[in-house]
Amino acid sequence: QVRLVESEGGSVQSGGSLRLSCQTSGYRLDTYSLGWFRQAPGKEREGVAAIDNDGRTEYGDSVKGRFTISQDNAKTTLYLDMDSLEPEDTAIYYCAHAMGPVTLVEDLFGYWGQGTQVTVSS
Repeated sequence: QVRLVESEGGSVQSGGSLRLSCQTSGYRLDTYSLGWFRQAPGKEREGVAAIDNDGRTEYGDSVKGRFTISQDNAKTTLYLDMDSLEPEDTAIYYCAHAMGPVTLVEDLFGYWGQGTQVTVSS
């Protein structure tokens, strides 16, 4: 059983940085895509970043150059390093799991964490 548990998010001022973590377990290590998604109030959920078992990454256009996705060597923790944060990055952030190569296609993700709030103030 795939299990995903996000760490507590946080609040930061515009221009600041924040790291999110997601404890991951119960999934096949030979083929997977782990992703971060976010949903702001009144908006649809959007893909932020993803990484697969080969280390390939994919980023949403709005975060390219500012966010970095990574995993620890043991493949137990997924990270999202967020720099140059803007108020528009305020959202609930979710980690999620899909089978197969790197993707940000939301429908392919079958397992989701509970979500964690990130708030960026101006």
